[in-house]
Amino acid sequence: MPVLPEFSLAGRAAILATSGGDQAPFLAQALAEAGASVFTIARTQPLLDAVLDSLSGTGNQAGAVMDSPTPQALSNAMEIFGRVHDRLDILVNDARGMFAKPFTEITLEEWDEVHSRNVKTTFLLCQEAGRRMTQQGYGRIVNVVSELAERGMVNGAAFSASQASLLSLTRSLAVEWGRFNVRVNALGTGWFSSQDLPLEVQRQELLVRYTPLRRLGHPRDIGPLLVYLCSEACDYTTGQPVYVDGGLNAHP
Repeated sequence: MPVLPEFSLAGRAAILATSGGDQAPFLAQALAEAGASVFTIARTQPLLDAVLDSLSGTGNQAGAVMDSPTPQALSNAMEIFGRVHDRLDILVNDARGMFAKPFTEITLEEWDEVHSRNVKTTFLLCQEAGRRMTQQGYGRIVNVVSELAERGMVNGAAFSASQASLLSLTRSLAVEWGRFNVRVNALGTGWFSSQDLPLEVQRQELLVRYTPLRRLGHPRDIGPLLVYLCSEACDYTTGQPVYVDGGLNAHP
């Protein structure tokens, strides 16, 4: 991916945090290609291995497992980060564990688990990054969210509520930290697949036919926007959800 000079992340230290899904390797590759030094924090070892494998040959083989959203788990991960970097310039949170169930059947334990996995980890990482970034006077935070942050879906109440929480957090932190030269934005995604499926296969899905661009998104579609939101060029954009969703959010 060619990188314009104003979008270069050379010399920047980035944390990519992921709790699931198959797009994290593509996000990591986009950051690395733009010049960032990428440190990966993943919920499980297989997730971490998948990202590190995708970065093979780039020198970005440092990472940690944060298997629970607790201060101790965060401290352990940041201790490993500190062995490699003395500052933190970029934080990308990709914490979106999907959950679907009729609202009246959701247990309190399931509700808490969805919000713990999707919101609590991001809260802890943003808090840690915010302390560092506000002190150094520079930072970029990108929270990857689903377009369900602003839409409803049958059986999607718990997941949608967690995404709305992330979007609200994004806006609040943008206001709170703007004076410290910290930009906080959300990158919204729609119906994605990391597989390169033929269009005729994709369009067998009802939701794909409902999407204005009539195809699934691929994680490659969001790499350039992610780089922009993490770069110095993103100086007058903060508190915004920017969607790469094939037009879903514009659909009535």
